[in-house]
Amino acid sequence: MPDIFLSYNREDQARAKVFAEAFEAQGFNVWWDVGLRTGEAYDEVTENALRSARAVVVLWSTKSVVSRWVRAEATLADRQKTLAPAMIEPCDRPIMFELTQTADLAHWQGDAGDSAWSSFVADVRRIMSARDKMTAKPVPVSVAAAGAPAQDPRGTRPSLAIMPFTNRSGAPEDDVFADGMVEDLISALSLGRSAKVIAASATRAFRNQAADLRLIGRELGARYILEGNVRRIGPNLRVTAQVVEAESGRILWTERFDRPLSELALLQDDLISEVAAQIGAQVNRLEMDRALKKPSDLTAWEAVMRSFSAYGRMGPATLPIAIAEARRATELAPDWGVGYGCLALALGSAFVFTYNQHEELKQEARLSASRALSIGGHDHNVLWTVAWAQSCVGTVEEAVANGARAVDVNPNNANARNAYAQALIAANRPEEAIVQLDEADRLAPRGFNYYISLANRGWAHVQAGRLEEAFATYDRALQVNPTNPGALQPKMCLLAKFGRMPEAVAVLRHVRTLYTDATRDLLVGSTRRGIPLGNKGPEFADLTAQVWDAMEKDGGEV
Repeated sequence: MPDIFLSYNREDQARAKVFAEAFEAQGFNVWWDVGLRTGEAYDEVTENALRSARAVVVLWSTKSVVSRWVRAEATLADRQKTLAPAMIEPCDRPIMFELTQTADLAHWQGDAGDSAWSSFVADVRRIMSARDKMTAKPVPVSVAAAGAPAQDPRGTRPSLAIMPFTNRSGAPEDDVFADGMVEDLISALSLGRSAKVIAASATRAFRNQAADLRLIGRELGARYILEGNVRRIGPNLRVTAQVVEAESGRILWTERFDRPLSELALLQDDLISEVAAQIGAQVNRLEMDRALKKPSDLTAWEAVMRSFSAYGRMGPATLPIAIAEARRATELAPDWGVGYGCLALALGSAFVFTYNQHEELKQEARLSASRALSIGGHDHNVLWTVAWAQSCVGTVEEAVANGARAVDVNPNNANARNAYAQALIAANRPEEAIVQLDEADRLAPRGFNYYISLANRGWAHVQAGRLEEAFATYDRALQVNPTNPGALQPKMCLLAKFGRMPEAVAVLRHVRTLYTDATRDLLVGSTRRGIPLGNKGPEFADLTAQVWDAMEKDGGEV
């Protein structure tokens, strides 16, 4: 039984997709299979879904109001008291529905924080609740969304249940804060794609109960459970959170966050974004580990996780793996934008960082980015992967625009901040890039691609003329990942610029042991393109040539 049946006219498919994915982000199971919408007569499968849905969301437009199909679906939903209509553009509704309360979402383009959208979601939940009571077969939205076996070739994102936070202070006002913390975390985490977040209405039933996490996980269909508490420590309020694997009860991650009570009202939004970002990053890391351990029968979701994991260990041996796994994702789910965004990211990075800069790599990266945007251009994971790829292959204006949109859609995603920063560096806007990098590090300190964030920061310092600071940053990046080409080559160039040519030659020899196809022309050419060093590319290309010539004068052997 689906939570939501989405009724719309086929010509409004792009808008319908925004609604479908936004509802899924809220934890709902949405039925909206366009493949069955080819005739004017009811299809048996369509009718079964329509009759069993807990709510029927009808999208009224100038096209759908004259559709016999949509009118019939709305009529049946109205009869079953499951109708939840919304206007997606100004139009005159059918007369029989003029008196039905209808949400005006003509302006809405997918913003999860929009007040009209939030109100509509609340109305849909009320309709579901009434439907459950009427049929006497309540089905928690979380179970419907997360507990059923996935039919989608993309596979199933894990489900995360956020349990009611415990107030350990005893102060009544902290009860309000603890409950608000859970609601705000659910809203913030629902913006991401790392996990399906189970509705608070489903977890609230377990308040003040002895926690049998395995039973709770099975009942809610949750792979991970987030527990937390709040308490006063002197002048501070402390929030402690931990992520537990439901089946085993293992604590997978724990962290505490302190804020001064005197400043809490001002800092509450920052606290929520910080907690949400760290939890999202940890769930993502856990999913990458799970995908790497699975030997076969992968879903597209798992292939993407494996690709991101390989990308996060960037080096000559791992980028080909990142590309191969991303290709697998697009083959398993050819209509999934995230898979193509992941492929664009891997191809664009290979074009820049393996010194094997064939035009076909660049062209395929651009085509994959375009395909990703055409399928899922409102998804922040598509936007940040595409922005990253575009900054690598030289479409800088598009990279900046998509990076900004990714941050706008989900400001709590550190990857989106990093991608936007890299695009800003390619556009010679280093100080703006530093702002994004600071926020990324605050949201996900020492995340799985922390060394990439450090390399980006080094490039920004180079552009701003802070060369000593850049050099120290590259050293930190190489401590995290010694094979990171985004730090090795600029460090080599800075050594040459500082007059430390023997050390620069030593770094170049190390680069050539890692990247055996790194010829003089490829190294110099990749830097001269100005990607991703922006306007410092030509200068660093000349420095690269000087180091290479010094190495050849010294014998030239690796």
